[in-house]
Amino acid sequence: MGFSKKVSSLKESATLQAAAKAKALKDQGVKVLNLSIGEPDFSTPKSIQNAAIKAIDNGASSFYTPATGLPELKQAIIDRTREDYGVTYQMNEVFVGSGAKFVLYALFQTLLNPGDEVIIPTPYWVSYSAQVELADGTPVFVETTQDNHYRVTVEELEQARTLKTQAIILNSPSNPTGSIYTAEELKKIGEWAASNNIYIIADDIYAKLVYNGNVFTSIVSLSDEIKQQTIVVNGVSKTYSMTGWRIGYALCQPEIVSQVSKVMSQSTGNPAAVSQYAAIEALSGSQAIVEEMRQTFETRLNDIFPIVQEIPGVRVEKPQGAFYLYLDIKETLDMCGYDNVTNWVNDLLEEAHVAVVTGEAFGTSHHVRMSYATDMDTLTQAIRQINEFIDSKRI
Repeated sequence: MGFSKKVSSLKESATLQAAAKAKALKDQGVKVLNLSIGEPDFSTPKSIQNAAIKAIDNGASSFYTPATGLPELKQAIIDRTREDYGVTYQMNEVFVGSGAKFVLYALFQTLLNPGDEVIIPTPYWVSYSAQVELADGTPVFVETTQDNHYRVTVEELEQARTLKTQAIILNSPSNPTGSIYTAEELKKIGEWAASNNIYIIADDIYAKLVYNGNVFTSIVSLSDEIKQQTIVVNGVSKTYSMTGWRIGYALCQPEIVSQVSKVMSQSTGNPAAVSQYAAIEALSGSQAIVEEMRQTFETRLNDIFPIVQEIPGVRVEKPQGAFYLYLDIKETLDMCGYDNVTNWVNDLLEEAHVAVVTGEAFGTSHHVRMSYATDMDTLTQAIRQINEFIDSKRI
């Protein structure tokens, strides 16, 4: 008995794989400093937990909901988007899924035919390319550089465009770089996409995690024409520290929602009802806790960044948002005698007991991603052990 070629060629998510390796070492009694996983280290706020408990107690979470989400949750999404973006959507322009990751998966299954191309600027979140391929699409990578703040230009996109180009993915703030597109850059990209009838998939999952006076601009706020061409993907996982609740959503044209609903109805059905009620509270309740968590991340970034800059051989740009540092360690690899970044990452975990994610998972060959979504003691100790590891490997 065999397996499908599609699944056999599929790679496991590198971030989850790194976290699993770290956990396996921990289970053996090793003290691992885990900077690999992309989730806040805060508990879900009490008000959100209490809303879920209330939904359980009154029986509201006991039954199926519409496949694309509760009407009350869709309204909360519309209201939150209007307040944050200054843009209004209707109920038939929203769908909810079991996490933003599955929302993206469902979108690719809906939008792509075999051979359709999706432009993905590198470095990119690890699952974009795999999800495109699972939908029989073709990922087309456009390399960005640290010198241009890891942001793609219209000229670069135009060089990559073909008659098969169906969509482009924009992730701002970016996982893994933390870079944010300016309003001017987004307007140029949006107008280019609209003029070529190319969907913009705007992954806004880190939109609230912006630091040091930098500004997030929603591409859909720039013009009605761009809004019509854009699919906004978001969720509650990062902003409200609800990664385990698995609620993501998208805002887009009604005809896309109606087609995605078929995928939802034949796959997951509705997202967990109790999680939907929790998400209603997250989006419609007090947003004070969001700012508290954002300030904590900003403080950590400002405290740890100068220390990271001192790691031998490292080049790194200070992130504008999200909660990752993307380190160019090409010189570090050379001084340690490595010609492969993944081998360096594996040895760092096995020998120095620090878990980071290889840049190869994000489409670059000499970077690593380090999460600062953990306490400062862990961060500073991890940097100390990384420095010691590098010293021990110098040639």
